[in-house]
Amino acid sequence: MRSGRYVGVMSGTSLDGIDVVLAAIDENMVAQQGRYSHPLPLDVKRDVLAMCQGQQTTLAQVGELDRRLGSLYAEAICRLLKQCGLMPRDIAAIGCHGQTVWHQPEGAQPFTLQLGDNNRVAALTGITTVGDFRRRDMAYGGQGAPLVPAFHHALLAHPTERRMVLNIGGIANLSLLLPGVPVRGFDTGPGNMLLDAWVWRNKGEPYDKDAGWAKQGNVSQPLLQQMLAESYFARPAPKSTGRELFNLGWLEQQLRRLPGLRAEDVQATLAELTAVSIADQVLLAGGCERLLVCGGGARNPLIMARLSALLPGTEVCVTDNYGVSGDDMEALAFAWLAYRTISGLPGNLPSVTGASRETILGAIYPANPDDREKVTMGETE
Repeated sequence: MRSGRYVGVMSGTSLDGIDVVLAAIDENMVAQQGRYSHPLPLDVKRDVLAMCQGQQTTLAQVGELDRRLGSLYAEAICRLLKQCGLMPRDIAAIGCHGQTVWHQPEGAQPFTLQLGDNNRVAALTGITTVGDFRRRDMAYGGQGAPLVPAFHHALLAHPTERRMVLNIGGIANLSLLLPGVPVRGFDTGPGNMLLDAWVWRNKGEPYDKDAGWAKQGNVSQPLLQQMLAESYFARPAPKSTGRELFNLGWLEQQLRRLPGLRAEDVQATLAELTAVSIADQVLLAGGCERLLVCGGGARNPLIMARLSALLPGTEVCVTDNYGVSGDDMEALAFAWLAYRTISGLPGNLPSVTGASRETILGAIYPANPDDREKVTMGETE
């Protein structure tokens, strides 16, 4: 077992920045020791959105974005190390998820693609890097997502209490931690993704702070029911999704059928879509005593209030109350998954992803031994 300090890096579907965490990890513990959030340049965000939403692109554009993201991840990691007063030799490994630009788990040729050159991450930081976590699960017939339920189970499962962990990022995913049965988990549908896209389109703001704009609107039941008719919501698990389906184009297609809605009413309805699609899945799974919420959506008071109202008898609370930062949950998960990979341990759960077996995840990009002694400042080309 390769106990030690690990760094986890995550830039999710919400595209709100690069989250980097430092954690001490062994077989019994994940103790967070530091965090840093690095901004994602607007032009990079636009390039990622263009690829995620199926706009025409070139191999040159893919390669350049891959390189640039790798440099940004390395810069963010080095800023964290400097902040914590650490050298590359102090870190066992980095777990770098990369930026998903396409996720296609179904069809004749299922695949997933995350960009962010891990060769550059290892070279610029001097630290062994683990990346490309999802494709090994898919090689065994799995969805490649979600991968965080294994981490949720390791940290937050209870021997007798029915718990579920809900991560509301760009996409929302649910982990079912029910005593006596295998862990299950899946993407429920949109989390913050459509809310962020709509407020950006109409107000030029990256997100609807404290749901202030959504609270000014009224839920349109015709629009809500029309959106809930999307076939993804009725599909059984295992299932996963992303911007390939739930994007601004999808929303505009929905709105063309119901012209004349006020923009703030659309925002209110999108918040209700997130809450209802999550609550439906919680109830279909038999409900729970405690719903532990993490991710950016945990700070949306409207979504949190609606979840409490839609799930009577369930305590809806944030994971911070149970010792795990909701803002850092996914980055911590990939630090933990790097620990699993470096230790030769499986990182997926077939009961979640549908893979035919447990497997070690990811590819390892070893650091050069002499690089581990250098003071890395995080400058990129």
